[in-house]
Amino acid sequence: MTYPPKPLLDPKLRKRGIYLLPNLFTTAALFAGFYAIVMAMNGRFEHASVAIFVAMVMDGLDGRVARLTHTQSAFGAEYDSLSDMVSFGVAPALVMYVWALQGLGKLGWLAAFVYCAGAALRLARFNTQLEVMDKRYFQGLPSPAAAALMAGLVWVLNDFHVLGVDVHWLAWVMTIFAGLSMVSNVRYYSFKDLNFRKSVPFVFLLLIVLGIVVLSSYPPGMLFGLFVLYALSGYVLWVWNWRNAGRKKSDVAAAKE
Repeated sequence: MTYPPKPLLDPKLRKRGIYLLPNLFTTAALFAGFYAIVMAMNGRFEHASVAIFVAMVMDGLDGRVARLTHTQSAFGAEYDSLSDMVSFGVAPALVMYVWALQGLGKLGWLAAFVYCAGAALRLARFNTQLEVMDKRYFQGLPSPAAAALMAGLVWVLNDFHVLGVDVHWLAWVMTIFAGLSMVSNVRYYSFKDLNFRKSVPFVFLLLIVLGIVVLSSYPPGMLFGLFVLYALSGYVLWVWNWRNAGRKKSDVAAAKE
């Protein structure tokens, strides 16, 4: 008696589709990252930098849309991670390399690789520690923020007509700093405990309007400055906690005496 061949894929899995809406935003983020690479290869660095910031916006929307519409899925999480690797790992590294690091030879492409590998390790660590990590903080600089440092530097200096070859060591330091910060144990505030559904004082709305006005006055500089402050905030928090821990040990030792 012969039996029909067993299908390679479970028919239930084959019929199961994917949620369209959140994955459209993820695809848009992936496209923006790929577009940034293409623009950098063509020497249009302003377009490349803006595309990375657009990818950040799309990446921030896909998860929120999925939660609001109850369309979270394992496929969406994996797709989002792969999209992040392109948009916030490969794209910023290549944009910075083409703009400034290329003239440094081996040191240039090694710095770009350190950043790219840092982004991959940061995403892998985030995915494996998602269930056990403190939601209030990120461990290491988030890859979108690191990408904003890279793209912001290129955008601002290119806007002032500064050539990458003239600031290649600054670009090298920024690339290494961003790459190592992503895999560090420095904690960064995640803003995930903010509840925007609660009522807020009227002055809060005025501050938001003021922030939009300030940001629109010079977007490249304001965005770059904002993410520089965020990147440094983790180290400031680390020093603050280290000093407090030292004071507590001193107080305990004094109490024992």
